Amino acid sequence: MLIIGLSGTTLQPHEHAQITAPGVCGVILFSRNFASRAQVTSLIDAIREVGGEDILVCVDQEGGRVQRFREGFTRLPPLAVLGRLYDTDPAAAIERAEEHAWIMASEMRATGVDFSFAPVADLDRGSAAIGNRALHADPEAAADLVQAYVRGMHLGGMAAVLKHFPGHGSVKEDTHQSSAVDPRSKDDILRTDLRPFVAGIDARAEAVMAAHVVYTAVDDQPAGYSSVWIEDILRGELGFRGCVFGDDISMAAAGSAGGIAARVHANLDAGCDLVLACFPEAVPEAIAAVKGRRPSPIERIAPLRGEIASTWEGLTDNPQRDRFIQRVTALES
Repeated sequence: MLIIGLSGTTLQPHEHAQITAPGVCGVILFSRNFASRAQVTSLIDAIREVGGEDILVCVDQEGGRVQRFREGFTRLPPLAVLGRLYDTDPAAAIERAEEHAWIMASEMRATGVDFSFAPVADLDRGSAAIGNRALHADPEAAADLVQAYVRGMHLGGMAAVLKHFPGHGSVKEDTHQSSAVDPRSKDDILRTDLRPFVAGIDARAEAVMAAHVVYTAVDDQPAGYSSVWIEDILRGELGFRGCVFGDDISMAAAGSAGGIAARVHANLDAGCDLVLACFPEAVPEAIAAVKGRRPSPIERIAPLRGEIASTWEGLTDNPQRDRFIQRVTALES
């Protein structure tokens, strides 16, 4: 039920108990957990030694400003460069999207990471939180590129997580720092922001992350706390059968539910399978909050585990990878 954050670059004694606590399914890594490729590989090995081979290890490795692992890894351009290419050469943009995704996924899998929270399926429509993390402003262009990105991740042995459902890109406020409200009608959202999510689901994305945005014409709760969005619309109308994540409970916009325990319960009661407790100070209370809760269905969680991966040596001794990196990184020049 929980994906938890760690404090630093090595596993601390008190974190052993947290990783093995009932209800903890995995660990999310950040820049604070990264010093080098060798170090983070050792940290992941330690996590699995304590938590077992089935524990999930994940990260935000989108590219651009949201890339937690940098030194020793390909510096990926932000997704918006793919959208700019799409405007002049859609076929080439789709190829580069698959290559961008494959580079990211294959490097993470070679390091031991199961999955990255990608792709961003939000539209590029003025959000302070999203910006150039989005692929395109046009729903159909974004849909094409999301599908390509999901395909590339799958080719790299990694599950895809569409975020931030049902669309954060048209909401100016940054939910990390403040509450956010979108007053548009459900029909408007379905025609626009939801289009890339539908495309990603059609491409068999394994998971969706719900936004901390309140869509007042649909429900008075943020999407991650809303059974209307998760059960009625996502699972009911859109037919999604995969894993649903709530966004980080430490974000400012998550505070509408109350304290940490209330936020965890709000996510789970709404239909989320996994809840993110990214900051170490939130972890003890989050673990206490899931005590006695029924685990998420294993058939939703198991597909998030990474497939068999190449070693880093095998990955780097691959001429096709070199061609992909050259083409993708050239988009930002």
